[in-house]
Formats: sequence, structure tokens, C-alpha cells
Amino acid sequence: MLSRTMHFFTYVSSSDRLVRLSNAGRLVQASWEELCAALQKQGECFTGPIEELFQENRYLISPLTDTGRFLRREYFLTFQQRDIRKRILRGIRAYQKGEDAVGADGCLVQGFTGLPGTGKTILLYDIAMELSETDRVCLFHFGAHAKELEHLNERLKRVDFYYCENTGAFDLRQAYAAIFVDEGHRIGEAALAVILRYAKEWRAPVIFSYDSEAPIAPEEQKRQSTGRMEAINGFIRYELTNRIRLNNELSAFIWRLMCIKGRISRREYPSVSLVYAKDAEEAAVLLDIFFADGYTYIRDMLLSGAAESVQTENVFAVSEATSREFDRVVMTVDTTFYYDKDGFLRSAQSGDGRVRHLYHGLNRAKQKIALIVKGNATVFDRLLGILQHKEQA
Repeated sequence: MLSRTMHFFTYVSSSDRLVRLSNAGRLVQASWEELCAALQKQGECFTGPIEELFQENRYLISPLTDTGRFLRREYFLTFQQRDIRKRILRGIRAYQKGEDAVGADGCLVQGFTGLPGTGKTILLYDIAMELSETDRVCLFHFGAHAKELEHLNERLKRVDFYYCENTGAFDLRQAYAAIFVDEGHRIGEAALAVILRYAKEWRAPVIFSYDSEAPIAPEEQKRQSTGRMEAINGFIRYELTNRIRLNNELSAFIWRLMCIKGRISRREYPSVSLVYAKDAEEAAVLLDIFFADGYTYIRDMLLSGAAESVQTENVFAVSEATSREFDRVVMTVDTTFYYDKDGFLRSAQSGDGRVRHLYHGLNRAKQKIALIVKGNATVFDRLLGILQHKEQA
């Protein structure tokens, strides 16, 4: 079998330096002689699209939907994920040695946040699996996927998974050396108080992962749970900024969708489809077309009509799509949506989280997204303006 060695060099013009990526993953000083020697040793050059050398589906996985590959560690963590992982583990080990603790009532409470697609779930589960090699830990999940959690619970003998509601009534099997909380932005006040009480009782460090909703209008964000966590005395916060699931095109479009004002982006959006339906019947016909093209429909349970009652295996509620990834996603925008004076997408049913549902649903896509705008010509025109690079008033 032909073996290949990859060398990474970059030139920093501001400081006239040549650096390379070492085997340990660090940037080190390099000489031009090293670069010349590497070039002279190369064989046949690859002249195709460089993206073809990296097939993200082989490495970007969800522990909940790709359980086998997760347990076999068939995934990778980015430099940023590995750095946060190292910092969190270093803090936990220092805490376990009896060094001064930071946090509420002497508890060590850490957490990391980020936009959808930054790899929060895989990082949290990876840290839990690492600690479970020597101690028994528990993981509270405040989302869907009860069946997937049962599968992981069977396979990981030192990690106990709990599918949680916000009542704070947990039927725990024993005390644990560490507490992990997934989907922390969904946690309620009662549940948070119980978790902190357990942390103090067991002297167990707590690690949260939770979503950031920065692109959404402040009035549409669900800040309450996030605020509770970050207000914990001594809470140590980390932020993931590199989006590894979503490609740049889709990420840019979703940001623009959430707020249409600001600098005009001149990039194209070939992976975004936008269609208009005058009523539910037309929306159902268009939805069938997207189904035939391999799209997954993420539905808002508050919508009604023919397009919302379709029965197919490619339909998920927003809550069911949490922590999953799909190649292609289609969603519906109805007449409740509008843009406010500041350019933010809003909903007349803002208290029900309609904008948040749309935002989180679209962020489940890896390759393509589609929007069916139903009976809302005003918003359709604004979205069409995004695709046509028109300035938005």
C-alpha cells in the first residue's frame, strides 16, 4: 500500500517567517531548505479539488446517532476542541487532588458554549469517556434521543446516562466522580439546583455544554437557562468558535437569514433553495419534491396544515433533530415570521420560540438547506434579496 506523508508550511509575511506544523500539532519555525527538501521528495501531485481529500462524513459524527463509530473513536477533535478538553481535564485533576476549588460552595463548575455545528456534543462525550476510564461518571441529557442514550448506557459501563426533564427529580443509581450536562441551555432552575447540590455532596466537578444563539434577535433568544449557568459563582466558561459541521456557505446564509441588515455579502449560495407556496396544499407538493431529492424535513410542531401532517421517515421535530446531522434539510416559514426595524427575523409567536426552532433546525444540515415560504410574500422577497445580494432596508 502506498503511504503518504503530508507536510504543512505557511509563510507569515508580517514577520517574514516560515513555519510548519509539527507531528505534535504545534507551529514551529522552519527553514526554506526544509521546504525545498520536502518539495523535492514529493511524488505525483494531486491537482483536483483539495476538498476531495477530506470526507467530513468519515470523521464528523454524533455520539448519539453514530454510537459504534464514537465508541471506536473514529472521529477527530479540532485544535480548539483539544485545547478546551486539555484545560477542562487539567482543572478537574487539580480539583481531585484537593487544590483550591473555584465555584459555588467549593464546587468546580466549567462549561463550553458555541454555535450549532461547533462540536460541543462530541467534545462533552469525549471528555466523559476519558474520565470514565478511572472513575464512574454520569451524564444528564436535556434533549431528545432516549433510545440512543440507552444504547450508549449499555456500552459504556462507567458512564451512566440520564434522560432528563426539568422537574429536578432524578432517579440516580449512585454517587459519581463527575457530572456532565448536555444541552445545558434547556435546563430549568429546579434541575440546575439539584445538580449543584449533588456536586457539593459528592465533591464532583460539573461540566456543561450549551448552545449559543448570538445570531438571533435578543428578544427571541432563550437566555434564562444560559444566564443561570454563567451566573454560578466561579463558573469557568470556554467558547467554541470553529464550525466543523456546517460549511461556510450555509453558515453565512443562516447568519444573514437571522439578520438581514449590515454589510452585503457578495458570495453565492448554490446550496440554498428558496421556494414559495401560496397555501398548505402547494407546500405539501413542494415538500414531496424535496423528499424525492433526499431532503430531511425538520418540522415546527406549532405549524399546521397539509405540509405538517405528512408521514415519512424523513421527518423530525426540532427537538428530535437535536444533536443529529443531516446532509440536506428543508424547513417551512409561515405567515407568523417578519423582520423588525433592526433587521432581525422575528415571529408573532416569539414566546413559543419559532425563530429559535428555525435557526436550530437549519443548523442540522451539512450540505444543503431549503426553505418553503408559505403564504408570506413579504419575507419571501427579503430572503430572495439575500440570494440576489440586494441591500435590505
